[in-house]
Amino acid sequence: MKTNLIWFRNDLRIMDNPALEKACEDKDASVIGLYIATPQQWKAHDMSARQACFIHDRLIQLQDELDALNIPLLFHSCDSFTDCVNVIVDLCKEYSVNQIFYNNQYEYNERERDYLLKGKLSPDIECLEFDGNLFTAPLTILNSQKQMYKIFTPFRNAFLDQFVQNIPRIYNQPKAIKKTKIKTHKIPEFDYAKQDYEFFNPNTQKALQKLEEFCAEKVEDYADKRNIPSLDHTSQLSAYLALGVLSVRQCFHYLTQEHPHFWENQKSGAFTWFNELIWREFYQHLIVAHPYLCKHKPFINWTDHVKWKNNKDHFEQWKAGNTGYPIIDAAMRQLNQTGWMHNRLRMIIASFLVKDLLIDWRWGEQYFMSQLTDGDLAANNGGWQWAASTGTDSTPYFRIFNPTTQGKRFDPKGEFIRQWIPELAKVPDKFIHEPQLWSEKKGNITEYPQPIVTHDIAKKKL
Repeated sequence: MKTNLIWFRNDLRIMDNPALEKACEDKDASVIGLYIATPQQWKAHDMSARQACFIHDRLIQLQDELDALNIPLLFHSCDSFTDCVNVIVDLCKEYSVNQIFYNNQYEYNERERDYLLKGKLSPDIECLEFDGNLFTAPLTILNSQKQMYKIFTPFRNAFLDQFVQNIPRIYNQPKAIKKTKIKTHKIPEFDYAKQDYEFFNPNTQKALQKLEEFCAEKVEDYADKRNIPSLDHTSQLSAYLALGVLSVRQCFHYLTQEHPHFWENQKSGAFTWFNELIWREFYQHLIVAHPYLCKHKPFINWTDHVKWKNNKDHFEQWKAGNTGYPIIDAAMRQLNQTGWMHNRLRMIIASFLVKDLLIDWRWGEQYFMSQLTDGDLAANNGGWQWAASTGTDSTPYFRIFNPTTQGKRFDPKGEFIRQWIPELAKVPDKFIHEPQLWSEKKGNITEYPQPIVTHDIAKKKL
């Protein structure tokens, strides 16, 4: 009997999974699922303990879902991607595998791993690759010189021109296939640190429910309310997309059920959210076109020679949420306690680290990956380089967010600040963004630090 192996990576779902659908097309073939944990590789890539915990919880759910389809999910753990290749080669021999199916990953080490695998497999074993986690395959949206776009807006316009002419379909969830005699075992604990995460549920139906409710109830006001951190008005689907619990195609199809042809009104909340999914696409395409982005290199070469201050004490205070700037500190405390941060706040705190404190953006990028449940190299790197003025489409180096002004604009009454900084709970709205002024008058919040730098002075040093 023919045997197909479906290798799960960051596509931990049975719905809208092209690799899984294709692996199950031949009704006479048996299908085996596989997931390989690589803890040492995760450490090298700064994966957070929260994300590892979420992956583990999701694998338990996925194993049950595959079991209902009579597809066993095997689990292996090894140190590195090189060892991972050896595991697959051995499994192919053990189970007489004829074909391997997987959805592509685009990071440099992952692509090198897949290339190595193809070279080690027996010539009669075929690898079938799919672009299951994006709308379009990388390097298919190019400018007139047949090169990857360097600026987002022309990329988006070209993307939309292609997209609306050939809207991608949702891949079918396979039906149950013939049962195999392969026994599976409960997913063991990872040899990795564990930490609880918030906001995300590893259950497929819970994730789909969250997507459906967002498209039906919140997306219409998304453009107006997405920047207000005290409101629950972002999708909070990022971890599902990062690990492939949900796909971008599912997001699009749920969105069009509620808002057909939303792309015809680019000022709508629906289009504004879809635009964020295109940003995600853009960053994924960029790391394929420019692999050095995966190697801690800036997109703009000359910025690699910037002389950073890299004050370690300032960095520790930034990490802990003790900078003396309430909106910065509330954002960092939210990250540290939950493993997630509101997107507007990500921009504000990144600007502060890089341009107020003059600390290398790579320090911030690494710290984010070590904390985030939704850590995604392409998006995280793209966002940090945008804020640092080292990346594609980035803000000019002389543009710097004023943390006090940003706080007043997006959290005017300090509702978000008070949620995460209890020592400021009694500070009046008038002083919530500059509590040192209140402290001078009342002398009653000495437990909250003074600003570690003065923004107006820091700005002049850029």
